[in-house]
Amino acid sequence: MPQQLIDMGVLAFRQTNSRGGFKPHLSLRFMSDEGRPVTFSIDTTRSPNKCLQPDAYLITHAHSDHNGKSAMLSERALCSSKTAQALEIRYGKAYKGMSMGVCDSFEVAGVKVQTFPTGHTPGSTAFYWENEVGTRILVTGDVKDPSMLPKCDVLITEANYGDPGDTTCYFEDDIEGLGQLLEENPCVALGAYAFGKAQRVVELVRSLGYGDVIEMEAQSLELTRCMLEDAGDVVGLGEAGGNTLCVVPPWDLDRLPWHTSKYVMSGRSDFRYPSIQISDHLDVRGLTDMVSQIDPEFTVVYHPGGHRPGRFAAHLNYLGSDAISIDKIGNVLSNDFI
Repeated sequence: MPQQLIDMGVLAFRQTNSRGGFKPHLSLRFMSDEGRPVTFSIDTTRSPNKCLQPDAYLITHAHSDHNGKSAMLSERALCSSKTAQALEIRYGKAYKGMSMGVCDSFEVAGVKVQTFPTGHTPGSTAFYWENEVGTRILVTGDVKDPSMLPKCDVLITEANYGDPGDTTCYFEDDIEGLGQLLEENPCVALGAYAFGKAQRVVELVRSLGYGDVIEMEAQSLELTRCMLEDAGDVVGLGEAGGNTLCVVPPWDLDRLPWHTSKYVMSGRSDFRYPSIQISDHLDVRGLTDMVSQIDPEFTVVYHPGGHRPGRFAAHLNYLGSDAISIDKIGNVLSNDFI
């Protein structure tokens, strides 16, 4: 663990699971203003009840790789009210923790925590607090719009597209291409993940002036109706007669009539249908600019798996900003000790 983090009163560590591997992501230990040791676990799975529990499970958003399906079952879970609602819809379980609004503040374990939007999904939330020595800590989760994020001393963030040597980590959303497609063929089918991407697509096509009914797959429809206040006329598949814009998960495109024009809303090139670049993430340039804007003394890159956190941390170090990736964190604790 870098001495710089220790000097700022922050211990970042990983936990082991019952199989001897690592639990997802990481935890932070620090002292509250009251001089009490506090542990926040970030986007990780819930520990067994027989183990000591963290003071809070922070859930930044409801995508499965941020492990809310597990953490939502703990009374110590913390997330936005929209994230809690999305978790319940996606997994059919009651959210048992504490929820709050985005741009809200609350207290947990003697620590005043503030929340900020990240623009990644409806309800996606960054968490901000200060420890006993005044170190400002910010956990972002995945980010699309960093404009409202505050400056901090310790930043915990993502690198989904953080490899500066990978050409796929450089992109811009093709809003113009989406608008042209709708203008030429308003009865097209768009493949978009049910949570996050489907709602972004609905918002985008409405902003482009598409006012007709939109048909959606069942879970996409339920999430869109709950997450968006101005979704317009959205209905289930077939309810509008099929002669309109249709939004379904990418793998459901094959189930639609063969004569339907089909596109995937993604920068990925491994789908069988043509894609239009619409991302819920910042590219490597956006991530770099975000770190510069937030101006931390130290950055921990914790997501996703694979090599990209390390590549992005190395990129930040090259630019003169101190950083470390999760795979370099050597503090490992079992679930029996937090």
